[in-house]
Amino acid sequence: MTKPTHCKGTILLVDDLPENLQLLSELLTQLGYTVRSVTSGRMALKTLAVKQPDLIFLDIQMPEMDGYQVCSAIKADEKLRDIPIIFISALDDTFDKVKAFECGGVDYISKPFHIEEVVARAESQLVIQRQKNALQEEVCKRQEAEALLASVLNSALNGIAALQAVRNLQTGEIEDFRCLVANAIIAEAFNKNTEELITNRLIFKDFINQINADLLPHFIALVESGEPLENDFYYPLGESCWYHFVAVKLGDGFAITIGDITIRKKMELELQQANHELQLLAHLDGLTKIANRRCFDGFLAKEWQRLQRERQPFSLLMLDVDYFKLYNDNYGHLQGDDCLIQMAQTLEKVVSRPADLAARYGGEEFVVILPGTDQTGAVVIAEAIQAALQALAIAHEYSTVSDVVTVSIGIACMIPFPGMTSDDLIKQADDALYSAKQLGRNKFVVAAVQV
Repeated sequence: MTKPTHCKGTILLVDDLPENLQLLSELLTQLGYTVRSVTSGRMALKTLAVKQPDLIFLDIQMPEMDGYQVCSAIKADEKLRDIPIIFISALDDTFDKVKAFECGGVDYISKPFHIEEVVARAESQLVIQRQKNALQEEVCKRQEAEALLASVLNSALNGIAALQAVRNLQTGEIEDFRCLVANAIIAEAFNKNTEELITNRLIFKDFINQINADLLPHFIALVESGEPLENDFYYPLGESCWYHFVAVKLGDGFAITIGDITIRKKMELELQQANHELQLLAHLDGLTKIANRRCFDGFLAKEWQRLQRERQPFSLLMLDVDYFKLYNDNYGHLQGDDCLIQMAQTLEKVVSRPADLAARYGGEEFVVILPGTDQTGAVVIAEAIQAALQALAIAHEYSTVSDVVTVSIGIACMIPFPGMTSDDLIKQADDALYSAKQLGRNKFVVAAVQV
C-alpha cells in the first residue's frame, strides 16, 4: 500500500489491548493519518492536556476508567469538548450504544470491525470537524470585522450609514431606503438609537423630505446610475445646522458620510457678508455715503452699452454747489462736510427710481444718471432737486445768488449711437454746467441752452 504524502488528520487511539492499538495504528498510518496510542483513560487525558487530536477512537471496557467516564471527562473540559469521539467496543447491546451517545460520543463501531468502515466513519467525522472549524473561523472573522466596523463607526467624527433600496414588488421602482448600518451620530439626527434606526424599515424618505423634498430623486438616481452624490444641506440639530454629505453606490443602495460644517459654513457666510460690505464700501463715498466716482464710472459704462443696444435716451445731470469754497471758509470744514451730506441725502430722496443713480463726482460736484429718461424728464428732476434744496434752507449768507445753499446744474441728453461714447455725454453735461455758472448760478442749463 502506497503511503500518502500528506497528513489527513491526527487521531488518538484509546484501548487497553495493545494488539488492537497496533492493528488500528498501522492501518490508519498507512492511510495518511497521524496516530497516537494510549492504553488507559488516564493516559488519554494526560495526552490531551499536551496536544489535542482531530479525532478520538475510544474503547469502553478499560480498567480504572471506562470509556464512558473518559468521554464525560473530555466533554466536561471546555478546551476538549469539541473533539469528536467514536466509540469502538465489543459491547453490542443497544443500552451500551445509547449510553455512549448520551455521554457525548458522535459514532459507535462494534468489534470486530472492518477497516473500511473505520476509515469511512473517521473521514466523515474529520470532514464535519474541518467544516465546523472553518465555520467557526468565519464566524470569528465576521465578529472581528463587525467589531472593527463598530469601532470605526462609533469613533468617527462624521455620521456614517449604509442604506438599502426598498423597491415596489410589482414595478421594481425604488420607493424608500432602509438603514442597514448606522453610527450614533446618524441615529441622533433621526432622533433614534442605532437599533431603532435599523429595525425601522421606512424612515429615510420622510426624513429627507423634511430637509429637501428634491433630494430623494437624486438618491434614487445615485443607486440606478452609480454616480456619486455630494451636497451641503441645512438641518438645525442642537448647536449645529449646516452639514455636508457624500453618498456612493453600495450594492442596491448607498453608503453615506455626513459631516458637520456649521463652523465652516458660518465663516463662509460671514466672509461673504464681509466681502459684500467691502464691495459696498468700495462703491460708496466715505463722507456722503452715496455712490462714489468709481461706482459712477462703472454704472455709466454699463448703462451706456445697454441703452446703445436698445436705442433709448440717456440723461446726465452734473451739479455743483454754488460758492461752496466761501461756505467752507466761513462756516468751517465740519459745517461744509455736513452741507455735502445733506446735499447727498436730498439727491437720494429726489432720485428715487431703482434704475437711476446719484453719486458724488468729486469735491462739491455731484452727478445724476437717468437711464431711459429724455430731456423733459431730466428737466423735471433738475427742478425737483432745486426745489428740495430751497426747502432744506441751508443758510449761506456769503453766497451772491441766494441766502441759502443752491446748486448749478448742467443737463445732457442723447441717444447713444455707435461711434459715440459716454465721454461725449459727460462733456455735454460739463459744458452745460459751466454755462449755468457763467449765467449767474442757481440755474440749470440743457445742452448749453439756458432754461
